[in-house]
Amino acid sequence: MLTRTIFGEEHELFRDQARRFLEQEVIPHHAGWEADGIVPREVWRKAGAAGLLCPAIPEAYGGGGGMRLHSAVLIEEVARAGTSGIGFGLHSDIVAPYILAYGTEEQKLAWLPRMATGEVIGAIAMTEPGAGSDLQNVRTSAVRDGNEWVINGQKTFITNGQNADLVIVVAKTDPTQGAKGTSLLLVETGRPGFTRGRNLEKIGMKAQDTSELFFDNVRVPAGNILGGEGKGFFLLMQELAWERMQIAIVAVAGAAAALEWTLAYTKDRKAFGQRVIDFQHNRFKLAEMKTEIQVAQVFVDRLLGLLMDGQLDAATAAMAKYWTTDLHCKVLDQCLQMFGGFGYMWEYPIARAYADARVARIYGGTNEIMKEIIGRTL
Repeated sequence: MLTRTIFGEEHELFRDQARRFLEQEVIPHHAGWEADGIVPREVWRKAGAAGLLCPAIPEAYGGGGGMRLHSAVLIEEVARAGTSGIGFGLHSDIVAPYILAYGTEEQKLAWLPRMATGEVIGAIAMTEPGAGSDLQNVRTSAVRDGNEWVINGQKTFITNGQNADLVIVVAKTDPTQGAKGTSLLLVETGRPGFTRGRNLEKIGMKAQDTSELFFDNVRVPAGNILGGEGKGFFLLMQELAWERMQIAIVAVAGAAAALEWTLAYTKDRKAFGQRVIDFQHNRFKLAEMKTEIQVAQVFVDRLLGLLMDGQLDAATAAMAKYWTTDLHCKVLDQCLQMFGGFGYMWEYPIARAYADARVARIYGGTNEIMKEIIGRTL
C-alpha cells in the first residue's frame, strides 16, 4: 500500500496510545457489551483519563489540544478494532465541536472540561420519527416563556441516548420561518419532563446505545440556546461536512480491516487440497478490493488535507460519504463470502462488521441525499 503522508510522528504516537487502550480496555469486553446493548460509563472515564476524549478540543477547555487529524486517527483505530459500541466519535467530534464553535464562554467552560474527562457524555438529537435527512421539517418545538425555553417533542435513533448527560436538541423556535426558525438547545438529561425511551434493538452496532428521547414541557434557561435563536439549521450545515468525513474515515478503515482478516483466513483455510487464496477467482477478488481500498484511502486523505486547510466543500464531502460507505459494504459482502459458513457466525469479526456497516449508508444523510447534494453542482 502507498505510504500515507497526511499524518506526522505525533499522530502515529497518538495512534499507538489509542491502539493500546482499545486492546486493553475495549476489545476484551466488547462482546459482553453487545449482549448488554450499552458500554459502561466507567470506560468513558478511562478513555478521558487516557486523553482519548475530545482530542481536538483546546487544552484551555480540558481537551487534548490537538487537531482533527488526531480525531481521524482515533476514528480509524476504533473502526479497525471493530469496536463499534463506543460512541466516542459523536461525543468528541460532533457534540463537543458544536459547543466549542458556537457556545458562549460560559457554555464552553461548563461542559467541555467534563466531556473531556468522560464525566459528561454528549449526544445530538436531530432525527425524529417523521424527519430524518430533511432537518427543515423537525416538529420538536421550543417556546419562549420568560427566561426559559419550553421544549416538547420526540427524537429517535439517538446515539449515546441511554448514557447521555447533555443533548444538543434541534427544535423549532419559530415554525413560521422554516429553516430560519430552527435552533439548537443544550438540554441536561436530568431536567423534569425529559425521558429516555427504550434502547433500540438494531441489526448491528449492538453495543452502541441508541435511543428514543422524549421532551414533555422540558424547561431550560434561555442561556441554553446554542449559537443564537434561529441559527440552528445554518450551524448544522456548517458541521455536516466534517460529520460525513468521519463516516468516510470509518468506511475506509473498516474495509481495510476486513481485507486483513480475509487475507489471513484465506491463507490458512484449505478447500479441495489448496489454500482458499490460491483459487484464481479469490485472488482476483482480493486484488480488486486491495486496489479499491487504496484508491478510497488516497481520496479520503486528500480530503482530510482540504479539511485541515478549511477548503472542504459539502458536495465533495458528500462524494466521500456515499462512495466509501458503498465500497465498505461491497468489500464486507465479498470478504464474508470467502469465509463461507464461518462468515455468518457472530463470533467472527467479519460477521459483526457486516452488520455494523450497513447503517453508514443511511445515517449522516442517506447516500441518495448525498447524490442530490452532488447533483446540484452539475
